[in-house]
Amino acid sequence: MTVIRNVQADLSRFRLRVLVASLVVVVCFGLVAARLMYLQVTRHDDLLAQAENNRTAIVPIVPNRGLILDRNGVVLATNYSAYTLEVTPSKVADLEQTIDALALLVDITPRDRKRFKKLRDESKSFESVPLRSRLTDEEVARFGAQRYRFPGVDIKARLFRTYPFGELASHVVGYIGRINPAEKEAIEESDDPSNYRGTDYIGKLGVEQSFEPQLHGITGVDAMETSAGGRATRRLTSQGATPGDTVRLSIDIKLQKLVEDMYGERRGALVAIDPKTGEVLAFVSKPTFDPNLFVEGIDHENWQLLNESPDRPLLNRALRGTYPPGSTYKPFMALAALKLGKRTPQTIINDPGFYMFGGHRFGSPENERGGQMDMRRAIVESSNVYFYSLANELGVDAMHDFMAPLGFGQITGIDIHGEVRGVLPSQAWKRQYYKRADQKKWYAGETISLGIGQGYNSFTMLQLAQATAILANGGVKHQPKLVLATQDARSRAITPRHVEPGVDLGFKPEHIKVIRQAMLGVTQTGTSRYVFAGASYLSGGKTGTAQAVSLGKNERYSATRMAERKRDHSLYIAFAPADDPKIALALIVENAGFGSTSAAPIARRAFDYWLMGQYPSEEDMTAVRVGQATAPIGTPRVAVDVPVPDEPWALAAPPALATPSIPAASADASQLKRR
Repeated sequence: MTVIRNVQADLSRFRLRVLVASLVVVVCFGLVAARLMYLQVTRHDDLLAQAENNRTAIVPIVPNRGLILDRNGVVLATNYSAYTLEVTPSKVADLEQTIDALALLVDITPRDRKRFKKLRDESKSFESVPLRSRLTDEEVARFGAQRYRFPGVDIKARLFRTYPFGELASHVVGYIGRINPAEKEAIEESDDPSNYRGTDYIGKLGVEQSFEPQLHGITGVDAMETSAGGRATRRLTSQGATPGDTVRLSIDIKLQKLVEDMYGERRGALVAIDPKTGEVLAFVSKPTFDPNLFVEGIDHENWQLLNESPDRPLLNRALRGTYPPGSTYKPFMALAALKLGKRTPQTIINDPGFYMFGGHRFGSPENERGGQMDMRRAIVESSNVYFYSLANELGVDAMHDFMAPLGFGQITGIDIHGEVRGVLPSQAWKRQYYKRADQKKWYAGETISLGIGQGYNSFTMLQLAQATAILANGGVKHQPKLVLATQDARSRAITPRHVEPGVDLGFKPEHIKVIRQAMLGVTQTGTSRYVFAGASYLSGGKTGTAQAVSLGKNERYSATRMAERKRDHSLYIAFAPADDPKIALALIVENAGFGSTSAAPIARRAFDYWLMGQYPSEEDMTAVRVGQATAPIGTPRVAVDVPVPDEPWALAAPPALATPSIPAASADASQLKRR
């Protein structure tokens, strides 16, 4: 049977198949072309970067950390280079076995192992972790000969921070430590997280923390060509790191050491300020600590000793310790009376040795002379009754509003972190601070003790020093500052810190004169007259004694019968010279008794150094340390002949900053005490 084919139909089907096949081919080639276009044009930069990353490695160059100097150029914080044995955990099969083998070549202590474990837990597995720091040349040579046995272990040269004077001024200078997870998270959220690539350390306290951006510098990078195995073969490009700035402080390290030495084993704080500029000349908190302990990570034993010590050496008492000011508050109370028109300098108040209010007897020390008190005599002899009655006349809110501009209970704005506010009481403060309705109410009897610097009053020595400086400077207020200038490590350009102009608080000159003359009387005929006997300059001051613990209603204070930490605090505020003050200070010696016996002698020696260029004799220093000194004894030394403390570094001349102009030397109220 013959089949007749429909040629036309076959041809149509063939053409259709060719068309479909052609379309498929065109679509496929189109997809290929589109893919090529996407890869070669759209993703060109991304893929090029990936290709470059496959053959290059970006190695961060950690910048040298900036130096910290005192006002005279003495180096307080610097760096040195040393070899470190480092392990990359991801490249080591058996860490413990490797460390045991390394211990046969290099001395590895149990402390090194503990620190390594802690750092390893805080780091990523592909990051190298230091096992042992500061290797000797012999140890480096021993490991170098056996390096082939230890994949993932290498020797690196690192810069280490060091504090030449150890504990001296440690609360001011601060310290650096390894970046913890919280700090790492903050860095990653910052504007330039790449600046800390390769950096393991960051400022933790004091100037090291507050001026971290200036001290850290700018991280550089090396672009290295790498082999397939990841080994660097050559450097492609390099952008060097920019070292951190040098930071110059306002403190004089000799004065700082002198004051710290005079405290001896006692606890306390001192802040000395140039009243004309706000520059902090000494910023003392005792006891101190050695910041070098923290650089590589403090071990458990040392941390426990510092953290659990009853002396609390990690507490910056000058910045964060708050105390009742005691009788050092009285000159400011008197100034409030003049400013607010409550009393004149001639107003007489009878002081019978006690003050009655609301059926309660507010007493005075047994050695107070009493009698008819005008303003000058009340300050010179530290009459409690005069200021009890003045507090009652002023009222708590008027006292608060007057004292706040002087800095009491306020943040001074000093240029290191961590300052606390303290307590300047008012009715509003009490309503906010307490929770129970009966506690929120302000009782009139609570006002009385405020007049002699007790009650709820609680201030830092920085605040008290600033207020004293304002008084010494005729009522002009300067913000305290610790840093004078920074210097660029490369250009050597000096950038002075911006200084806000002083603020005139509007006191009448005649009112300031009354108070300053009364404080001069304290050093001439008053409670600190024996301490300043024979001084070749005149100074103004005010002693103070503040309760550390409250006493019972019928309990009398007796230092000999009380535990040492329950005894009264010794305070002193002062300025000198009296006619043109160049230094003002406030200090406290905890649990040391009367201000005239423990605190005022320290102020006298500080003034002698700053104004006269005199450094106490060794026998005088010994007497001051144990609170058995009045006027200086022995032959004072010439301050410029006393070496910088221990001369720890034989350094070349430090970076030259413009040297500022400096001197040649470069409770139950009835039981409250007054001196």
